[in-house]
Amino acid sequence: MAAAFQQQIFALDARFNAYRAPGNPNFKTLYIRRRSQLLRENAKFKDIETIKKYINIRSQLLQRRYGVQDNISISSSSSRARSSSKASLVADEASFKKKNDMTISENYAFSGVHHIFDQHTEEVSVVKFANNDRSKLCCASSDGTVSICDVTANPPRVSFILDGHTQAVTGCDWSASNELLVTCGLDGVLCLWDVPRRRRLRVARDQLSAPLLCCAFQPANNNMVIAGNARGMVEVLNVSTGIYPRGGSSIVGGKVQAIACESSGRMFWAANDKGVIVSYRTSGTGALSKLRRWCVGGAVSSLSWSPWLARHPALLVSAADNSLYLFRITDREGSLVLKKRFETAHSRLSVKSTFCPIMSFRRGVCVVSGGEDACVYFLDIEGHDAQPVLNKLQGHASAVLGVSFSYDESLLATSDVSGLVIIWRRS
Repeated sequence: MAAAFQQQIFALDARFNAYRAPGNPNFKTLYIRRRSQLLRENAKFKDIETIKKYINIRSQLLQRRYGVQDNISISSSSSRARSSSKASLVADEASFKKKNDMTISENYAFSGVHHIFDQHTEEVSVVKFANNDRSKLCCASSDGTVSICDVTANPPRVSFILDGHTQAVTGCDWSASNELLVTCGLDGVLCLWDVPRRRRLRVARDQLSAPLLCCAFQPANNNMVIAGNARGMVEVLNVSTGIYPRGGSSIVGGKVQAIACESSGRMFWAANDKGVIVSYRTSGTGALSKLRRWCVGGAVSSLSWSPWLARHPALLVSAADNSLYLFRITDREGSLVLKKRFETAHSRLSVKSTFCPIMSFRRGVCVVSGGEDACVYFLDIEGHDAQPVLNKLQGHASAVLGVSFSYDESLLATSDVSGLVIIWRRS
């Protein structure tokens, strides 16, 4: 219960941080990082009644100081705590359960702030942990740079900045070995980076000289990269040769904003700003075959694939009609059948979502989504509860765009429109 209230304290400061020192953004970031540190140092304080009084008084003082009304108050915080962290409400039940039989709410009780990164001056639309490595995090920003962070260092730090794009960076992906990184941007350029040597290996321009909006390594062959551009084209690039193979491009229409590949690499899905989702098959040479087509109600900003959901693979779709769609993949053509739809705060920005990596031995399946209301949502997609929200993180002060789990689920990275990246740790 104390963890839920500490999260409210942090959320309160994050919201009012928008009004604090408007001419000095560096001070605002320094302030909120220091507040996070103080909360961590006092995490053992368990007097709930005192914490309630503190939140009420601090909220009133901040409202008077900045002359604004904030929607965080203790009268609503008790219900907020119930909806934002069911894990705290079932704490008494935990002692009666075996360690390997935790409820899904307990498994996803993320609340503590591990670290806050503020190296980017504009929005960070994509964050991505390395494969099977919880220490490396890639952050792609509209300021034209990509940062590689060491999340588990003491203290966590920005290892280095990759500076090769001339406009906003819109996508990134790690190779299977984490030695290579591919990025794309509005400058219409795909960049291949040698991460250990911190240098750029190759630059390839889009075939149509159009802005690039998403990219991904082909899982079974990291010599191939799949990208989507703002003129509706899906294209495959051989990054070893810098050549677009024959038959390796296809027109979806609109702006191709999201790509998700299955683990075998033989099939992937691409989606655009018109709500169209298309499945593709790829050959060993990179040639594409268009398979099936579906539509959802809004621009698709994120696709995420999972190999297992009730014995079927699944596709998670974030769409700007305030929806998070869960599709079951029914055949080798990539056909989609709608399983569930969830309400989200998503109507215009490039909000992302993802499956939680570890699911096979747990009751229920959880996904995480950003939101334009500055919150991060944990949703139980297999539960029968009318309220699927298991947990709600409120540390950001602006719309949350990027979300990424470390492979072991011990850490969660989220990014927002202001350029802030928060690393959350499991409670």
